Amino acid sequence: RMSSDPVQKEINDGDGGKPFHITAVLAILKVIFFVYDLIVYLPFQIFANPSEKLARSGRVKARPIVDGDPTTPYRHVSTIDGDLDMEVYKGVDTLAKLWLENVKRYGDHDCLGTREVLQVHKEKQPNGKIFEKWELGEYHFRSYNTVNERVNMIGSALASLGQKEKEHVVIFADTREEWMTTALACFKWNFPIATVYATLGEEAVEFAMNEVGADTIITTAPLLPKVYKAISRGVHIKNIVYFESQDPIEKLNKIQKHDVATVISFEELLNMGSADETTKATAKPNDVAMTMYTSGTTGNPKGVMIAHSNIVAATCGQGKVLHVGLEDTFIGYLPLAHILEVCAEIVCQTKGTRIGYSSAQTLFDRAPKIMKGTKGDCYALKPTLMACVPAVMDRIYKAVIQEVNGGSLLFREMFLACYERKRSRYEDGYGSVVLNKLVFNKIGKLLGGRIRCILSGGAPLSPETQRFMNICFCCPVVQGYGLTETCGGGTIAESDDLSTGSVGPPLRCAEILLREWPEAGYSPQNEVPQGEVLIGGGQVALGYYKNEEKTKEDFVYVNGKRYFATGDIGEFRADGSLKIIDRKKDLLKLAHGEYISLGKVETTLLTCPLVENICVVGDSQSDYLVALVVPNQKNVTEIAEKLGVATSKWESICLNKDVNKAVHAELLSYIGTKLQRVEIPTKIHLCHEVWTPQSGLLTEALKLKRKAIETEYKKQISTMYAKK
Repeated sequence: RMSSDPVQKEINDGDGGKPFHITAVLAILKVIFFVYDLIVYLPFQIFANPSEKLARSGRVKARPIVDGDPTTPYRHVSTIDGDLDMEVYKGVDTLAKLWLENVKRYGDHDCLGTREVLQVHKEKQPNGKIFEKWELGEYHFRSYNTVNERVNMIGSALASLGQKEKEHVVIFADTREEWMTTALACFKWNFPIATVYATLGEEAVEFAMNEVGADTIITTAPLLPKVYKAISRGVHIKNIVYFESQDPIEKLNKIQKHDVATVISFEELLNMGSADETTKATAKPNDVAMTMYTSGTTGNPKGVMIAHSNIVAATCGQGKVLHVGLEDTFIGYLPLAHILEVCAEIVCQTKGTRIGYSSAQTLFDRAPKIMKGTKGDCYALKPTLMACVPAVMDRIYKAVIQEVNGGSLLFREMFLACYERKRSRYEDGYGSVVLNKLVFNKIGKLLGGRIRCILSGGAPLSPETQRFMNICFCCPVVQGYGLTETCGGGTIAESDDLSTGSVGPPLRCAEILLREWPEAGYSPQNEVPQGEVLIGGGQVALGYYKNEEKTKEDFVYVNGKRYFATGDIGEFRADGSLKIIDRKKDLLKLAHGEYISLGKVETTLLTCPLVENICVVGDSQSDYLVALVVPNQKNVTEIAEKLGVATSKWESICLNKDVNKAVHAELLSYIGTKLQRVEIPTKIHLCHEVWTPQSGLLTEALKLKRKAIETEYKKQISTMYAKK
């Protein structure tokens, strides 16, 4: 195994030696590859020109506006000499106008779709918990015209309940068709939306509701108890509209009414309204469209005020990179309270692309709520485009590796041979039609079999995972970079970029300035331009709701231009693509005086098969790092069995000192030369409980809530630092 690709190291090759029959099969496979090269590959090389593909991948995509001066803002090459692109359609500068234009263009085409729930089976577990298993039918779609009628019904009904222009409506619900339909109605009637993650803790939910002071909240039937509790604790809500349960049986149950607020179902709300075009798009470009409450890695959630023009500009820039159309299908399952999902769906609407709704619980055949023997949403919908956060792709990567390792030694070796073959062809600019048909299309069926582009955002994606997904799923994984404060609009890599690790050039709506941070040695005048990433353009939000101090701190002016200071450290490659290399908050100076990037260490270790999640911790008074590790239960249990650990109880396995030492040793072996000595955690603690947004230790985008984790495991961290 000559390749340095981590996949080669993670596939188990037994005791290292290969039986004769496996060596013989691999030799035959090499002969087949050689003959194939002679008959197909080499002649193709003569007539085809893969150098063109490589040239497209490596061409200059962005540069400083003053050529050769990296201290000036970087722009996409197409906007260097003119204005930034701000509108999808000329003169269409609000979300209300944008929606009406989409309806005009794509009226009879499919717009939004939901999969029918046939039956929900409730399985009682030995510990008393109830697990739901869903039996699902087909997707049913509504056209743009039909959705627009429902938009009118919702908008006019909310107005009849006393909702006023420029007064907030709170949406506190999971992603589903009704969420987006309601949002479109609010955009059209100029009712600003305050979005709240469905999994936020009670205090954070109450904080957001109190801050915007809305009279109306849109929620789901299962979340009604949280809303009722918030009202009992002083939150002022007059109207509660709930999306009914998707369970056909539960839908028949009567909802408990409330003493103070009016409680009505979504269907009742629709019946109160009129489908006729009863209003004009009255919103102005700078009117607030959404106050988006970030799940936040620290403290109370911040409400980011996003104007209509901000989202229009962001979707304009994103839409020029994401090449989708009427023949495409997008699967929507990420939280619509996250800007990544909102902008992805609005981009799809501007292209006439239909959107089918799903959830992480029903996405794949093996998803938690999918009944055994039935198919997940990807199989039913067969999407061509999806958005993904790195944590989900890391899990897919580990799942496929685990599946391969579960096969015979012959199967593992053949998979590796095919993987390495396709990897080398991919990096040379060639496709692998035969290997795709024989091997990799089967893996691609996990996502429905028709995926041709995956958009990654929300956090850095490791190059190993990105390369693996590119190869095994036969489609480009395109990284994007942006924040809620920039409507997700910063950069997006282009689909013909064969490299990994970068997040692409600035969007055509954006410009990026690198701000020097001398203390850590980051400067745009370094040999490779580096610095804190500042994002400018029409997509930069208005600021934080009722938080002028934080707004002034994060939204800054440089040479008369307004930027959002991201706190991320980036560097520009020679082709104008941005690479995120650090985060200010994640940089820690240890006692020996060197800065350590905690995020870099975590990203490196997250792809290890023994690790489900990890939080690296440092103490400025000490000269070493420690790590809190959520281990992979299956793989670590196997280690415990090999060590002869008597107990099968998971918590006891995690607390076992021999298991801890063995896992730590495996991590050190996995790290190899990927990290410097000072970056390698000296001690680890194995956490038996999984970290989730519900536990308050992760954000909705599955990022670490570092302070919350350090507080939760304060005792364990102190123990690791007590003695070296």
